[in-house]
Amino acid sequence: MAHVQPVRDAGAAAPLHGATLILTRSAGTARTEARRVQALGGKPLPLPGTRLAPPADADAARAALQAALRASVCIFVSPAAVRAAARLLPLRQNRGSRMLAVGAATARALARCGLRDAQVPARADSEGLLAMPALNPPPPRVGLVGAPGGRSLLPDTLAGRGAQVLRAEVYRRQPPRLDRRHRTALARARMPLYVLLSSGEALQNLLHALPEAARTRLLAACAIASSTRLAQAARTAGFARVETAASALTDAMIAAAVRVHRADRRRHG
Repeated sequence: MAHVQPVRDAGAAAPLHGATLILTRSAGTARTEARRVQALGGKPLPLPGTRLAPPADADAARAALQAALRASVCIFVSPAAVRAAARLLPLRQNRGSRMLAVGAATARALARCGLRDAQVPARADSEGLLAMPALNPPPPRVGLVGAPGGRSLLPDTLAGRGAQVLRAEVYRRQPPRLDRRHRTALARARMPLYVLLSSGEALQNLLHALPEAARTRLLAACAIASSTRLAQAARTAGFARVETAASALTDAMIAAAVRVHRADRRRHG
């Protein structure tokens, strides 16, 4: 996967010059994406599809996390899961246990907590995790640290392979609190618009939260989806144009936007 390099020239030669990228990651988690977009000459427009909240029962979440960390293999599904877990208790790797991180950003978050040996799949998603040797076959018990909801592919497949999945739901995803500032920014955004989609839940939240005019404006953007599954969800939602990135990683999402924007610029002269 090619890494998107920042450019010094923010003028017309910049790869995202003239483009507005709508960032739908959870409130407060899209800063890295925004910086990358600006470095490449584009304008970031944060439009969070979810917001993160603490678990409803911190004591129960803490106990579940302790059990997950004691499993032979413990999987962290996002950087947010790492940060939320670290707020519940100090993260320590038990002797004989193995840590898996869904992607490089999650592994870096674990390293900042002192867990530097997390393994990362070649593909940063549930399918990539399920292909890892550590889960083929899985040990009798596998810890899974994340939030309620989301895709069930990972826990369902592990259970189907005979593992007991110990889920630690250390934070909650809730619908965003969008206000007039978000709607005004979207209405005034300069074309071409590209919306980065890495969560079906976030997409549905946005479609529900936005009034009709803002929803129509969003659907006029070119959707950059993090997977073929999400690309189909975007088409079903009403996006007329959908492109697929290599993964949900920030670099992959922005690389796809750069590719599409360059093609559009060549096409339109």
